[in-house]
Amino acid sequence: MSEVKLLSGGNPQIPKGDGDAPVQAYIAAMPGWKHDVGVKLDKLIEAAVPGVQKMVRWNTPMYGVEGQGWFLGYHCFNRYVKVSFFRGTALDPMPPVESKDANTRYFHVPEDGIFDEVQFSDWVKQAAAIPGWTFAEKGK
Repeated sequence: MSEVKLLSGGNPQIPKGDGDAPVQAYIAAMPGWKHDVGVKLDKLIEAAVPGVQKMVRWNTPMYGVEGQGWFLGYHCFNRYVKVSFFRGTALDPMPPVESKDANTRYFHVPEDGIFDEVQFSDWVKQAAAIPGWTFAEKGK
């Protein structure tokens, strides 16, 4: 793999692509402790949603359910990895961090990589069970 450019916060600049390979390229390029977080998130998401769809858009790995849209993405920042639940306000309990978008809620994974994996997996299962975000909303 050629050298990947890291953007602000250490976010890897990965070409858009569909499937597992671009997501794994993103995770491989996550610097330092963020790499371990990326591996953990990917494994938890796959375990919670067998057959989950994957893609990279806007330098962000995204996860979805075929025919339902995309329910989650994550992005590197300096002190945390931000997980975006695109329909997070529909989750119970809601992920803790508000968004400017009325539907989205965030969950920040800190540098120590320690978080409630059971709660995270429950959010993932809930998010995958409801209609997700689609490109039509973004104007493709």
